[in-house]
Amino acid sequence: MEIANACEAGFDNNRLDRIRHWMDRYVAERKYAGSSALVARGGQEVFFHATGNRSIEAELPFQRDTVARIYSMTKPVTSVAIMMLVERGLFHLDAPVSNFIPAFSEMLALTSGAKRLDQTEPSRAPTLHQLLTHCSGLSYPFNPGVLPAQMDAQDLMFRPNHGPLENMVDTLAALPLAFQPGSRWEYSVGIDVLGRVIEVVSGKSLDRFFRDEILGPLGMTQTGFSVPKGAGDRFASLYTPLEGDAMALNAARTGSETLRLTDMAGSSPFESTSMFSGGGGLVGTIDDYLRFAEMLRRGGELDGVRLLSPRTIDFMMRNHLPGDIASMGPQSFAEQPMEGMGFGLGGAVLLDPARMRTPGSVGDFSWGGMASTFFWVDRELDLSVVFFTQLSPSSSYPSRSELKALIHGAIIE
Repeated sequence: MEIANACEAGFDNNRLDRIRHWMDRYVAERKYAGSSALVARGGQEVFFHATGNRSIEAELPFQRDTVARIYSMTKPVTSVAIMMLVERGLFHLDAPVSNFIPAFSEMLALTSGAKRLDQTEPSRAPTLHQLLTHCSGLSYPFNPGVLPAQMDAQDLMFRPNHGPLENMVDTLAALPLAFQPGSRWEYSVGIDVLGRVIEVVSGKSLDRFFRDEILGPLGMTQTGFSVPKGAGDRFASLYTPLEGDAMALNAARTGSETLRLTDMAGSSPFESTSMFSGGGGLVGTIDDYLRFAEMLRRGGELDGVRLLSPRTIDFMMRNHLPGDIASMGPQSFAEQPMEGMGFGLGGAVLLDPARMRTPGSVGDFSWGGMASTFFWVDRELDLSVVFFTQLSPSSSYPSRSELKALIHGAIIE
């Protein structure tokens, strides 16, 4: 990617420097061990900064080629894969998931106000669209409620050492849904289930489909479900300010150490992955993910490689909910405000910046990961932004809203 003169690209250099100071301050205050930020406008790089450490213990710097866990930033990639199969006429989004995974054929859902797992009523199987938009009735173990508690007890988190995918999806299907599909919004493992649908329909494992159809064609050579061969200590350590499991948010307790090590190169399950999690399994570099973001911004094409048509990208980036997320009664772990924010296919869609209380353009498309990574694409401003760090949970600090305010504050034309 060419590097542009920031002023000619419509930025104020002094205001862009505020991003550096902000990132450095987060490190100095021991909020993040290290981080990197990459901003492009009109397909040209206008800002990059990396600061702090990818490993505090080994005193290794956070750099441009640092490999990070992107967790739920995997979801937009899986959503693109689903839409590639839709474009080939292999299924439609209103198809029930039971058409592809028979374990979902006879479903139950918890009754309203249920206190026990056996308080259920018959339910239809979720559709592919409901899985894509988190309206399926599935959940995550770190959410509050009866179903999440059972998922937590069975450790249904789709971790990298939990493979194979088929077995875990079938185990999940044996549990009741948290609610009738379509009646609420709840952040869930639905995209992991869609990863299994991709395997069934394509005849390829999810890692192979990603490699052949998305990562390879886009030149994302440092991204995959396992740490790339030869990456060695470029793989960043993961930290948490919590005591106990950094993913066990229902029992979360802030500890005295703000950067407690929870995973590191040399002993990480991401170095020998057996579970291909379409909802949270990818690791990669910031430049690789910018290539994916740029493909979205450019309407499905990058450097002569087309994954999706512009109309399909437009469809994905529309709000697919009847209103904003807040109006759908979410009972989920929240990384950012849900007022004024809709949801498309694979990411959030900004409906009203004022209601979200963060600067932005109506229609910008974004999502993040549990390790506090974040990206957004703003087609009105020709903007693509990727932010990497490695701190779980992502709700620890309001860095996403702060970064958006910093970047919008630096754009002067």
